Amino acid sequence: MFGREEALRTLHEVGCSREVIQHSLAVERISLRLARRIRANGHKLDLRLVSLGALLHDIGRARTHGIRHGVEGAKILRGLKLNKFARFAECHLGAGIPAEEARELGLPARDFMPRTLEEKVVTYADKLAMGHRTTSYEGALEWFKSDLGATHPALERFKILHAEIRKLLERS
Repeated sequence: MFGREEALRTLHEVGCSREVIQHSLAVERISLRLARRIRANGHKLDLRLVSLGALLHDIGRARTHGIRHGVEGAKILRGLKLNKFARFAECHLGAGIPAEEARELGLPARDFMPRTLEEKVVTYADKLAMGHRTTSYEGALEWFKSDLGATHPALERFKILHAEIRKLLERS
């Protein structure tokens, strides 16, 4: 069975830098913390899928650090027959990218929005991981504003994702 050690070895083998691997470990740590709390509130969540998806989400950075790293990561993962993790690579950019915006960015004109709860947790955790350090939602939002501009549609998607995750973290 493909597990954590295999995922880390795969990142090394495809050429991910130490910094990318450290970031992926931070995303895994944040993702699992969130996922365990969400699961404790009675929501169904696959912790193994969250862990491995978080570790592999940035595998495309072995080829590029540009906007295409999500698509490239999915190609790498599918080439390695790790298809179940490809969407983690594709949909973690921003807070997901809808088809029209993807086309404008030069990506395939299809939806890159996180759909499953596992994908949403990893996408959200990725925004809270600045390199290998953890930041707050507010800190991540400020970074988004300074990097993309205060009116970029990704900010609204990030706010919506934050609200969804926050609601799942609340005790019923």
